[in-house]
Amino acid sequence: MTAVISMLRAVNVGGHNKIRMEALRALYESLGLVDVQTYIQSGNVVFRTGERDLARLAGTIAEGIERAFGFRPVVILRTASCLRLVIAKNPFAARRGVDPSRLLVTFLASEPDAEAREKVLKIKAEPEELRIEGRELYTYFPNGMARPKLSMAVVEKALKTPGTGRNWNTVMKLLDMAEKLEAPLAARP
Repeated sequence: MTAVISMLRAVNVGGHNKIRMEALRALYESLGLVDVQTYIQSGNVVFRTGERDLARLAGTIAEGIERAFGFRPVVILRTASCLRLVIAKNPFAARRGVDPSRLLVTFLASEPDAEAREKVLKIKAEPEELRIEGRELYTYFPNGMARPKLSMAVVEKALKTPGTGRNWNTVMKLLDMAEKLEAPLAARP
């Protein structure tokens, strides 16, 4: 079985699309997913599955949420090995003084085409910085994320694919949770 990280877009944000994490875990378990765990209240779920078609699984999860909670979120799935690559490809990793709490990774539903990538990278974003690596957009907010100059809505429109963002500390925690699920059962706490 593979450890998978599920990230839901726009769950429990601004009082909209509310889901209690206990109910979300129960829904994932009802879909046959194993060792289901949630992290914070923003729709992060880590689990194990034998399903190899993650696009189909994302659709199944979105349908289940729509039936149970009355809205259909974008569901982004990444395996633990994919998340390790996301971390390894961090274009800001070698730079001194980068505050991990100010680094956002937007996980995209699909890889943007060359035209969309070029359009995004031409967006005037200073002081924020944008980098695209495959299906991830890395954004560094040197002045913090509270009042950015950059409009993520403009970025997403240019990308032509939906995504959901997680700060670097959350990305690292999700990988840690997934790696613990990958460990042999005898080695788990």
